[in-house]
Amino acid sequence: MIQTETKKTSLLGNLTVQIVIAMLLGAILGIFVHQNYDIDFAKAFSGYVKMLATVFIRLVQMIISPLVFTTLVVGIAKLGDIKSVGRIGGKAMAWFFSASFISLLIGMFWVNVLHPGTGLNLSNIDVATASDINEKSHSFSAQNFIEHIIPKSIVEAMSNNEILQIVIFSIFFGLAAAAIGEHAKPVVNALDKTSHIILKMVNYVMKFAPVGVFGAIAGVFAIRDLNDLLLTYAKFFGSFLVGISTLWVFLLFIGFVFLGHRLIALLKHIVSPLIIAFGTTSSEAVFPKLTEELERFGIKDRIVSFMLPLGYSFNLDGSMMYMTFASIFIAQAYGIPLDMPTQLTMLFVLMLTSKGIAGVPRASLVVVAATCGMFKIPIEGIALILPIDHFCDMFRSATNVLGNALATSVVAKWEKDV
Repeated sequence: MIQTETKKTSLLGNLTVQIVIAMLLGAILGIFVHQNYDIDFAKAFSGYVKMLATVFIRLVQMIISPLVFTTLVVGIAKLGDIKSVGRIGGKAMAWFFSASFISLLIGMFWVNVLHPGTGLNLSNIDVATASDINEKSHSFSAQNFIEHIIPKSIVEAMSNNEILQIVIFSIFFGLAAAAIGEHAKPVVNALDKTSHIILKMVNYVMKFAPVGVFGAIAGVFAIRDLNDLLLTYAKFFGSFLVGISTLWVFLLFIGFVFLGHRLIALLKHIVSPLIIAFGTTSSEAVFPKLTEELERFGIKDRIVSFMLPLGYSFNLDGSMMYMTFASIFIAQAYGIPLDMPTQLTMLFVLMLTSKGIAGVPRASLVVVAATCGMFKIPIEGIALILPIDHFCDMFRSATNVLGNALATSVVAKWEKDV
């Protein structure tokens, strides 16, 4: 048993090292291409090398829907009754909304203290690059919010990897299976075995993670002049890092309060998922791996399978912090004063609207654009943050993973299942 655990830890360490090396090599290659070839070649190179990242993310997306469905149904069936599901769900939602509120508050605090948008030069901003996001934000409404939550077809929800819709269906399915009892056991056992097969597939897919991270990093650095970006956006990016660092300190402190010294063990288990999320700018890409590592940490599968899908829909702490920060930053850049009651109203609007579009590409920017429109802030201001958004996304994706790992671990501790 000890040898098996040692072997697993060694494999995790090797994967982490491979991913870090891949990030460094990708950055070196991307910078080399950017400095030694013209922009047309660099764009073509970026498109081709990013295909490596696309392949990896699509392999992960291939697994997510069946993994969420099978593990969540089995988890709810093992919980046994509606009362248990309601108790754990209540604890989960209390954590999610508290963490979301504090994340939004941290973003609002630092953007008001540091004023990164004040005095920004708007003359060189390419508004056309924000057109796609603007179109998505215009279709953002209460009706779309409800339609996004409630599935009209589980097949459609699975084909589009709509995690929140899959969660809704799985909860009903799991509760129905638990209510039927013994007669549903063959189905639950079959789904349990299926989930273990899918988790085995995760091990195969994760072998491609370093290649995917290499492609993502090389593709970005090939077409971005890092020096120009950092000089132009030094204040914005520096202020953002202050905010996201504050959020990390807060999350780790709360984690230590509830988990004590076991927090260190948890962090060792999630190092690899954190780095993958950072390199690919996709917290979704590590969902299967995070499921596996939290179970290795010692959390019962019934808690992991229930908490993580909910967390990926309701608990994106890094993205939440960014939303208030970016929205108020754009207002500052255009010289639009926002008093504190208005900012607090914006915070609560973001709290609600952000829950309905989990899994949407560039979800944070879509919500920011929609929020700007509600508060009479120029939506084209999204173009201000697009050039640096990828680098911000690296940090907020990793933060989302940390937040969900901590939420799952703390609820498991409350349930005495870890």
